[in-house]
Order: sequence, then structure tokens, then C-alpha cells
Amino acid sequence: MTTHLTSARPAAGPRKESRRRPPASSATTVGRPGFGWAVPAAVFFFLFAIVPLIMVAVLSFMTWDGISSPEFVGTDNWSRLMDDPVMLKSIWLTLLLTALGVVLQTPLSILLGVWAAGHQRNRAILSVIYFIPLLLSATAVSVLWRALLDPNFGIPAEASWLFGDGNLFGEQTTAIGVLAFVSTWQFTPFHTLIYQGAARAVPQVLYQAAEIDGAGRYRQFFHITLPQLRTSMITSMIMMIVGGLTTFETVLILTQGGPGTDTTISAYYMYDKAFKSFDYGIGSAIALALVVAATIISLVVVRVSGYDKMRSSMEGVS
Repeated sequence: MTTHLTSARPAAGPRKESRRRPPASSATTVGRPGFGWAVPAAVFFFLFAIVPLIMVAVLSFMTWDGISSPEFVGTDNWSRLMDDPVMLKSIWLTLLLTALGVVLQTPLSILLGVWAAGHQRNRAILSVIYFIPLLLSATAVSVLWRALLDPNFGIPAEASWLFGDGNLFGEQTTAIGVLAFVSTWQFTPFHTLIYQGAARAVPQVLYQAAEIDGAGRYRQFFHITLPQLRTSMITSMIMMIVGGLTTFETVLILTQGGPGTDTTISAYYMYDKAFKSFDYGIGSAIALALVVAATIISLVVVRVSGYDKMRSSMEGVS
């Protein structure tokens, strides 16, 4: 009996088909979103910002008491403002409070933001406690400090050795100091958050290289941390400037522009003219002047700092 041995031919495996990358679609293409995504925000901004601004600009050339029909008076409202000593004084006070806010809040925000970005013990708990003022409205903060600084029942009444007669709202110098302090207490946590996020984004390799070169903590802060916080610093300062020019609730509740007109800033003077004197033409002119001033100052800061030429190296990276 003869046995035939046949060699089994190995079965051919499945052919490896070449994998082709799917064509890039509009959904997977890396880049900026289309204009359609901005339409809802653009419509909202146009209806509730641009249209009211145009109406205020038109009303600034009219006289209106809120009841009768508006009458066109040309540039009379603007001429009256230029000759109004209270208006000129309010501009100076507004610039002073804005400058004080920037000078006080910027270094505090930077130091606290860099500290909060670290890994210290109990850092999270202390940060939460410190950020409590950020959760309160400007009205609530003003009412709180008005009660605390009351000359009859507040802290000054219990510490006359420090506050004298206790009436911090009776003189211009102390009243302005209170306004600057309350604004700093309320808004510094917000800017601290900005610097905290920016400090955490600084590459750690820079600090490691600095340690190898023998740089201490202070040299690392001034030569690495501060330069890396430049863009955040410009953003924070612009927001401080715009916020300082439009501050209203704090003055309304704490000082009401007093004593006399010693703390009457431009935003409060606008309220006084429009809603107390029922001169909406003058009030609209002041409001328009504030918008123009805030826009010009912001553009100057952006141009001088070179912020408009900065570009992110991570732009477009998915």
C-alpha cells in the first residue's frame, strides 16, 4: 500500500488592504470656527449694546425730562458740560480712583495669584476663603462696609484711638481712601484668578533650568514669572481701567458723592443728572463721554503695550 504524502499549501491569508485616510471634512479640519457660531452673540450684542448706545448718542444732542417730547438742542448739552465745574472735578476724581485701583490691585493680584498657583499646604482652603468677596455683588459689598465703617455703631466707634472721630466719610481724603479700599477688597480676587491661571501655564522647565543655573526664588519670580504674565497683566489692567471708569454702586451706597461733591465721580454724576434732576440729555452726554474715554484708554494701552501684536504659539492646535 502506497501512501502519497501531499504537502498542504498554506492557506492564503487575507490581503492587507491599504488604509486610506478619510478626506478631511469641515468638522475635522483644524482651524477657527465658522462665522455662524458668532451670529447669536452678535445679534444679542447688537440689540442690547449697539442699539442702546446709538439711542444714548442721539439723546445727548437733545433735552428731555422723561415726560415731555425730546427737543433737539444741538451741542448745548456738551457746552454745558465743558463749563460745569462739578463735571470737570468728577473727571479728575474718576481718574484718581481708577489709578488707585490699578496701583493697589495689580501687585496684590500678582502676588496672590502666583502664590495660589503653587502647592502650599492648605492653599486650596485659604484660596476659597479669600475668593468669597468675588461671590458677592457690588451692592452687597458696599452695604456691608457701610455698616462696618459706620461712625456710630461700626468699627471706628470701637477704635477711636485709630480712627479719631470715626467719621471716615466726612472728609474727601478719607472718603476716597474708603472707596479705594472697598474696591480693592472686592475686585482683587477676580484679578487674582487671572494671574493664578497664567502662573500655572508657565512651563516648569524654565524654573528647573533656572534652579540648575543657581537662580533663587526671587530671581525666578522677576526674570521668569513676571515676563510670562505680561499678556495677563495687560488684560487685567484694561479691565481695571474700564471698571474704574464705570464704578457706580460703591459711590452710591457708601458716600452718595459726598461730602458735598468731593466723591462725585463721572458715573455718579450721570446718575444724579439723569435720575435726580431729570435731565436725560446731560446724563446721556456724560454716559457717551465715559464710553468714548474707556474705549480710547483701552486702545492706547493695547497699542503701547504691543498686546495687539502678540500671538499664541498654540493657536490652531487640536
